Amino acid sequence: MTDEPANSGQEALPKIDTSVPQSARIWNYWLGGKDNYEVDRVAGDAFRKIFPGIETGARAARYFLARAVRHLAAEKGIRQFLDIGTGLPSVDNTHEIAQRVAPDSRIVYVDNDPLVLAHARALLTSTPEGVTNYVDADLRDPGTIVREAGKTLNFDQPIALMLMGILGHIEDYDEARSIVRRLVDALPSGSYLVHYDSTDTSEAYLQAIQEYNDGGSIPYILRSPEQIAGFFEGLELLEPGVASCSRWRPDAGAWGLPAEVHQYGGVALKR
Repeated sequence: MTDEPANSGQEALPKIDTSVPQSARIWNYWLGGKDNYEVDRVAGDAFRKIFPGIETGARAARYFLARAVRHLAAEKGIRQFLDIGTGLPSVDNTHEIAQRVAPDSRIVYVDNDPLVLAHARALLTSTPEGVTNYVDADLRDPGTIVREAGKTLNFDQPIALMLMGILGHIEDYDEARSIVRRLVDALPSGSYLVHYDSTDTSEAYLQAIQEYNDGGSIPYILRSPEQIAGFFEGLELLEPGVASCSRWRPDAGAWGLPAEVHQYGGVALKR
């Protein structure tokens, strides 16, 4: 394990394709970000017209990430995070939340989208005590991810594996589960899997996704809450199990439980 940047020595980023909408950029648009193009905004608006709840779901998923990382860092003592499918930098990224609790936290982000990587290198920093590095790799290549992440993370100590809204890009469910198993198998005892994805629990959501997929973008597959729970097989789910992201350990409020969204997630321990 070293402190050298995990992406050092790599070739220049490939050209960013602005002719086709891209999910990370559309998600950025829904969250109010500026790192997107006209093609993404058009696609995002068309999606929202069919499924108006998408922005609420996007925010709920982001808050789920924040609560999960905060819980693992503050309550479970996790000091290492492997965040695959990083997406574009936003407010309260994984390293910011973790290092706010524990400044010595070590974080590796993984993505293979050129715009995501360009912004990650420019915007995601670290505390002096901790480390934040980046790996340019595809989710379908767990071996490379683990090998490159091992230059920053100690795989003899617990790691939180973050798979946030990314497994829907793996069209075959069995392949997606195999990828998760290979990644989890590389983690030591005491590690955690944090995962959420969008569900097929809304007809409007299914229609919007179908039109998005038909538009030539990289397909995204909605899965049932039961299928999402299947990614945690063999692990010990923390309460409340797999739930709507808005209802996974929500912050205390005066108005009771928040409304459910169509993004479901959970956090589970590897014994």
